[in-house]
Amino acid sequence: MNSARLNTRPPANELGLLLRQWRDMRGRSQFELSLDAGVSQRHISFIESGRSVPSRQMLMDIAQALDIPLRERNTLLLAAGYAPIYQESGWDALEMQSVTSALGRILRQHEPFPAVVMDRYWNVLMTNDSAPRFFNCFINLSARKSPRNMLHLMFDPAGMRPFIANWEDVAKSLIQRVYRESVGRVVDEKTQELLAALLAYPDVQTGWKSLRSLSGSASTPTLPVIPISFVKDDEVLSYFSMVTTVGTPQTVAAQELRIECMFPADDLTETHHVAMLGKVAAE
Repeated sequence: MNSARLNTRPPANELGLLLRQWRDMRGRSQFELSLDAGVSQRHISFIESGRSVPSRQMLMDIAQALDIPLRERNTLLLAAGYAPIYQESGWDALEMQSVTSALGRILRQHEPFPAVVMDRYWNVLMTNDSAPRFFNCFINLSARKSPRNMLHLMFDPAGMRPFIANWEDVAKSLIQRVYRESVGRVVDEKTQELLAALLAYPDVQTGWKSLRSLSGSASTPTLPVIPISFVKDDEVLSYFSMVTTVGTPQTVAAQELRIECMFPADDLTETHHVAMLGKVAAE
């Protein structure tokens, strides 16, 4: 990709403002950043004030030190007058084929339990066969438009919410996960819109964004996680999930994908789960 500088200086010191925002977000002083990035504190000060434009490599060293996500690194490059270096093509683009093939294998190997691949906004991109079969045990999944959003599915009174026995605890933990698992700990505009939509559902409280909101939870104290418990035919099925991301991503799409696999939290749930899915066809 062409690395030539497109402009001599960023317009209206956009680069300096962006770097200052990232440094503030990470709670780093100019001195601390200079040590981690191998750049003098004076140079960082000049960049933030607009008196200097860094080389592309220096800018990427600073971005690495600040743990800036790849999508936002492209924004920094453009602000400095350089061409982006991280591809922003879709998750299903040709260059992502090796990654999506691996994702497919992981999904298949997780049968007979649900597993999904989601983007950074919790939109479901891929599933194994068990995921739609599981949700069809409770609702008509085909009635929901694609791409289906996992958070809306859990919060919507017309979705899975009526079947979640510990819905309040689950809702609190999911809202906090949005913050904790956001790419590079960045709550961008679309993530803020998603949170606003979730908080607009009935009986959802803005205070649930606080990490203290789960203190005193009624969930079983002996478990290392907060399970999500579904009620089906007077039986309670409890699950927990594990989240996997792509290691050392070099494209925006690869960095923003994640796999969520549901596991039974106890032997009784595993037994009932297998029996329940045997009665329901896939979508």
